[in-house]
Parts: sequence; structure tokens; C-alpha cells
Amino acid sequence: MELVQLSRLVDMEDPHAVLNEVENIVSTLYTDFDFEMLNRVFTDIVQLFGGEYPGYSRCQTQYHDLKHTTDTFLAMARLIHGAILKGENLTRDQVMLGLLCALMHDTGYIRSLDDEGSSNTHDVLTDIRRSIAFMDRYLSDHGLSPDIFNHNSVILTCTDLSADITEIHFPSREIELLAKLLGTADLLGQMADRTYLEKLLFLFYEFRDGGVMGYDNELDLLKKTRDFYAMIRQRITKDLSGVTEYMRHHFKARWNLDRDLYTEAVENHISYLKFILKHHEKDYRNYLRRGGLVKRLNGKTDRS
Repeated sequence: MELVQLSRLVDMEDPHAVLNEVENIVSTLYTDFDFEMLNRVFTDIVQLFGGEYPGYSRCQTQYHDLKHTTDTFLAMARLIHGAILKGENLTRDQVMLGLLCALMHDTGYIRSLDDEGSSNTHDVLTDIRRSIAFMDRYLSDHGLSPDIFNHNSVILTCTDLSADITEIHFPSREIELLAKLLGTADLLGQMADRTYLEKLLFLFYEFRDGGVMGYDNELDLLKKTRDFYAMIRQRITKDLSGVTEYMRHHFKARWNLDRDLYTEAVENHISYLKFILKHHEKDYRNYLRRGGLVKRLNGKTDRS
């Protein structure tokens, strides 16, 4: 089992394989969980990103895409599982709230049809507010109980890297835990993705088109990601209370692996990024070949 890698446990390219694994995990915790509701919301989110949800166009961002959402969704389920195994108390409704927040945390990137005439990418800094607004509308439109879901905005806010976690007022210890689990799942989900480094190039164009300053070109973003990782580790271990430790409990129970495969994957990616920047800075694209993603960037040469 020493050769087991995170990406080999579940086919992350198949959204329904991800959903099945989440259901497998949650069913070990609650035999009477409302999977019908979870399936309905999951289907709606898949349709939303695919341009099949009423009133919205398809996802136009290739970093914050459906796969990132399903990556975060599974990471959230795994953290919740590990937390409960470690002794944290979360009700079925609270687990549902956490999972739905994971599914909707980046819905703000999807433009409504009313936005069709705007620029290719909206201001990404408004993503969290738009995600909260989408989730509020969705819950209201589908008659989901506000008594259960009325703290979604606090939880979603913890996915905002600019948010000062210490300044957030959490209404309960359980909501604080869910918020920090989601903030961690969002970071681990994207950085442990086997094509994380390749997708960073797409993130540069999201930032550029969305008016986010601070990155001159693809290479500049790669360099700053290398340096940025120290801050991310600080946020995960301190601001988000180090809840990533729950991953080890999950993998031990689910796969008999006493390891945190997410942290291993992230650290491997950062190590490889450092290798590329040290030895292949001038032809870095040639060393980012997973998934054939970089081929989509043909014609984009903003890497001076």
C-alpha cells in the first residue's frame, strides 16, 4: 500500500464517482442520511456548471470549474468523517449543511444570463458574495429549512483567502468547525489535484481577465505560488485550526492507510514546482503535461 496515491482512490474526473464515494463515507456515519436531497443538489450543481441550469450560462473558468467543486466536495466529506471519528459532534443536518456549502462555494463564478453582455470573467473578488447569494436563493426556491441552513454565509466566508478568520463571529462551535473544515477542503482540494500545477496557468488568465493585479505572466504566478505556499500552510495550521489532521483519521478508517494523502500530494506538487523553476524556468510548459491541459493554451503566449 506504500505506492497508493490520492488520485488513484477515486476517479476524480467522474463527478458521479465522487458522489458515490461521498455517499459511501457519509453512510458509515448515518444510516438514515437524506441522500435524496444531496443527490438533487449535486445534480443541480453539475447542471449549473454545464450551462443546463435555468437562468445561468455554463462555467467559463477553467481553474474554478466543476472538477474543483467536486474535489472540494470530497475533501469536505473526508474531513467531516475524520472529525467525527476523532470525537467531534456533528448532527446529520450539520453534515448536510457542510456538504451543500462545499457544492455551492464557487457558484459565484457562474454568470447569470443577465450578465451575458459583461466581460468574459466577472471580478473574481466578488465570488464569495455571489456564492452566498446563489445559495440563499437556491435554499429559498427549494423550500429548504432556514433553521438548518441559516449559517451558510459564515461557512462560505472561510473560503475567502482575504477573510480574517479571527474576526469572524461563529454562532456555535459546530458552525466554526464546519467553516474551518470547508476553508481547509477548498485549499486541499485544489492543491492536491494531480493537475494543480497545470491549472495554475489557467488561473493566471482568470486573474488577468477578472482584473486581479499582481501577476505579470504565467511564470510570475508560478513563482509567487511557490513563495505563497508558506502563507497557505500558516492559514491551514493556524487560522483554520489545523483541522487537516482529520484526514489521517479518515484514510485510516476508510482505506487502512495511516497517512494524510492530501498533504503528501500538495507537498509533492510544491517540490516539483520548485524543481521546474530552478532547472527549467525557460521552458516550464514542457514540464507541465498532466491531463493534456496545457495544450489548451496554444495561442496564449503571455509568459514574458
